[in-house]
Amino acid sequence: MSHAIGIDIGGTGIKGAIVDLDSGELASERVKRSTPEDGEPDGIIETVREIVLELDDELDAGLSVPLGVCFPAIVLEGRTLSAANVSDAWIGLHADSAFGEALGRDIHFVNDADAAGFAEARFGAAREVRGLVIMTTLGTGIGSALLHRGVLIPNSELGHLEIDGEDAEGRAANSAREREELSFEEWAQRLQRFYSHVEFLFSPSLFVVGGGISKSHEEFLPLLDLRAPIVPAELRNNAGIIGAAALAAADA
Repeated sequence: MSHAIGIDIGGTGIKGAIVDLDSGELASERVKRSTPEDGEPDGIIETVREIVLELDDELDAGLSVPLGVCFPAIVLEGRTLSAANVSDAWIGLHADSAFGEALGRDIHFVNDADAAGFAEARFGAAREVRGLVIMTTLGTGIGSALLHRGVLIPNSELGHLEIDGEDAEGRAANSAREREELSFEEWAQRLQRFYSHVEFLFSPSLFVVGGGISKSHEEFLPLLDLRAPIVPAELRNNAGIIGAAALAAADA
């Protein structure tokens, strides 16, 4: 099985592509749509259906490939137990069934940070690392993924660790840096507090840092003092697509 489709749902945009499962590279152009403003399930599902139909047209006629969808929520046995930047109607929704019925096919539904972490472990900055890898995505919040010898331990939500009396992401996410107009040096002090605490709890072999701000990793990662190496993600904005596709293929 050499190809799968990955879909990455975000609060503002939805994107998808065909993924080459041997190389971890996109085998098509990315198809992008805006996320419906109300963030309701029906509108998002219909948008995903349109993207999948467009990608199906690029595949050989009659060829059905695995389909993975990643989403910014806790996902337990196909149900979404939280909602970030989308409607609260997602909370408790049997998302895999809802998408499967609308698309007429089986899907694999997963948390977006977990998908990105799996992609980095399989094809990116964490490939061939034998110990525990912790992937964090620095954005509006702090997403996280735990991987041990390439095996995903889902729904870690390390951004919600309570540090100094509040959620870590409230002070250390990239949104906090932007909101408070922090310099990279000031922000790095908050990141140090977060990563030091996580390192104490989990003793990882490697940290991988993703999210859009990872493009500027040279501005803040060298300022952190940790036992474990901390490196930028390699797959950038395609990590969710690649990870969702790879997880769907593994589940097929």
